[in-house]
Amino acid sequence: MTEPARTTTEALAATAQAGSGFDPVLPGIILLLPLLGFLLNGILALVAGSRSATALRLAALAEPDSEEERVDHQHEVGAPKRATHTLPTWIGPGVMLLAFVLTAANFLRMLGADLHDAVVISYWSWMPTGALSVDAAIQLDQLSMIMMMVITGVGFLIHVFSVGYMKDDPGYPRYFAYLNLFVFFMLVLVTGANFPVMFVGWEGVGLCSYLLIGFWFQDREKADAGKKAFIVNRIGDVGLLMAMFILFSTFGTLNYGEIFAAAPTTLVYGGGVVTAITLFLLLGAAGKSAQIPLYVWLPDAMAGPTPVSALIHAATMVTAGVYLVARASVLFALAPVGAAAVATIGALTALFAATIALKQYDIKKVLAYSTVSQLGFMFMGVGVGAYAAGVFHLMTHAFFKALLFLGAGAVIHSMHHALHATHKDWDAQDMRNMGGLRRPMKWTWIFMWIATLAIAGIWPFAGFFSKDEIIWYVGTSAPFGPLYAVLWGMAVVTALLTAFYMTRMMILTFHGPNRTGEAERKHLHEAPLTMTIPLGVLAILSIFGGWINVPESVRNSFFGGFGLLPMSEWLHDWLLPVTAAADAIRLEQMGAYAYQSPIGGGHVTWGFIATGLALAVVILASRLFLSRDVKTALEEGEPTSGIGKLLYNKWYVDEFYDRIIVQPVIGISRFSWRVVDRVLIDGTVNAVGAVSRGAGWFGSLFQTGQLNTYAFILALGALALLGVLIL
Repeated sequence: MTEPARTTTEALAATAQAGSGFDPVLPGIILLLPLLGFLLNGILALVAGSRSATALRLAALAEPDSEEERVDHQHEVGAPKRATHTLPTWIGPGVMLLAFVLTAANFLRMLGADLHDAVVISYWSWMPTGALSVDAAIQLDQLSMIMMMVITGVGFLIHVFSVGYMKDDPGYPRYFAYLNLFVFFMLVLVTGANFPVMFVGWEGVGLCSYLLIGFWFQDREKADAGKKAFIVNRIGDVGLLMAMFILFSTFGTLNYGEIFAAAPTTLVYGGGVVTAITLFLLLGAAGKSAQIPLYVWLPDAMAGPTPVSALIHAATMVTAGVYLVARASVLFALAPVGAAAVATIGALTALFAATIALKQYDIKKVLAYSTVSQLGFMFMGVGVGAYAAGVFHLMTHAFFKALLFLGAGAVIHSMHHALHATHKDWDAQDMRNMGGLRRPMKWTWIFMWIATLAIAGIWPFAGFFSKDEIIWYVGTSAPFGPLYAVLWGMAVVTALLTAFYMTRMMILTFHGPNRTGEAERKHLHEAPLTMTIPLGVLAILSIFGGWINVPESVRNSFFGGFGLLPMSEWLHDWLLPVTAAADAIRLEQMGAYAYQSPIGGGHVTWGFIATGLALAVVILASRLFLSRDVKTALEEGEPTSGIGKLLYNKWYVDEFYDRIIVQPVIGISRFSWRVVDRVLIDGTVNAVGAVSRGAGWFGSLFQTGQLNTYAFILALGALALLGVLIL
């Protein structure tokens, strides 16, 4: 929770100063390392694919129910264990480790430098076309460096986890090729120095998301989930392209530096142009970050391998929309309607997704809707102008949500092997089939409780400092008073719902009696070290990751150990050169944030209220679900009535979209095929052919092949012509 309106005008003046002393270390190599991993693993995948075609065909025919069953079945039918399945173990995580080391080296250099302006490195002229000139250039500043640290750091841990999780899959090298390619495009997205380069990364991560969601493409449902994600994201991309067109027509350039420097003097505050730009940017951000109305793709994206969910759909790609708003903070500061729309969409999405998570039984679906909800919090933060708070929650969320997804992967891994050992046909992802896993999976249980307490917003875990800071800013924001009061209330309710459904997930999974079965229970086991060690690292980050952005009043209170704990407001100060211009505009136009929450009290008071409420919800939810006699999925089945059925079926939004969008599009497509294509187009072409054939047939009547007939007709023609001339 950062102090409000912290001398922003002074920060803006400091930003204008020249000089940095920052000399980047091989920044291009950071991007090229994952690309190299993709090329090497891609070659291995092609070799392995030619050798394992039979195994893949047999796996497709088997039609297993879960991703773990698919991995196991493909292993049984002969997944090759040649170099094609051992080298990716070193190449995939290896290039990520090297990229993280180089990123950390640049981060330390930037940390020690007095950097006020972004360092732009141009490699070549990409599109020199008349008025439009775009360079293949990257930009290193405080925001891009934070994003690079999250992408390469968390990405490396997920790559290591993947070694243990995916080792038996015949598509092992293909998996790492896609994963490395994703990281390359994500780095391009956050380091691009202009909108077109950023858009290359934006589209690239969308492609990789499609490839990884539909990784087991033999399963029609998983392939359809990949297509759904790809198509829904294209809707958002139209908005981003429209924003780019308006930006170019307004500024004559698409370079970040030139646009953001000229925006305050070129654009009218609250004007139609800047409002249109920000609303189109919001459409693009909503697509990539799964916000209303384009959120429906992310829950289905859980069809991909669980480490993919951790990397792409929790820690990195889905935060691209938040990054876009933070990067274009000057534009949103100039467009109060656009900024308010961002905050409103975030609040609606956060609350809506949280209600759905209350009644999901698939452990990955709970985390999927939790991700959508937490992204809504980030949108609220950047929407009310608290850009540092939004980026702060982006970072801490990457820690504890990656931990939750990977922990869920470890649980699914253990459950599958237990069920497979006895040939029991149960869903390994349904929490009703679990229970009591804290005994065989002690470390996973501990680590996931740490992440759960973090996302619930309980002190001293990371989520307490990042999520409650956003709620604070929403409640103390000046513009649109009644609207923001409602948004603040929605944020508080969402935070309490988060604590409730996450506790429900933990109790159903790890506590109470085991419901897997007597014979299956002895086969439950802890995940291997390649999977457990990344969980431990992420658990540490989920505890201490929130200590880098704590305001002085909180540091000097109970929450900071009365100044004894190593906490600071470093992140807020670190991002000031990026956000100072937007902060200054907001301060001038709307005034400072309030120093009291809507219900009274300052930071410390709100801290006690927030963590107290969250802790109370966790305790009450624990007692509620521990006292229940939980039935297995086979015994209970799906909810059949009431609000439970409504939430279980996700408010029937997918069915609504199917009826008003999908089915009409299919109907139009079939009409176009049957009428436009077959009748009009094919009919016209066929009619032309028929006329030609008829004309040929008619002409053939006069072609007898007899010279006497030809001479007679010629004579008649000559006489007719002569008669015309005489008359």
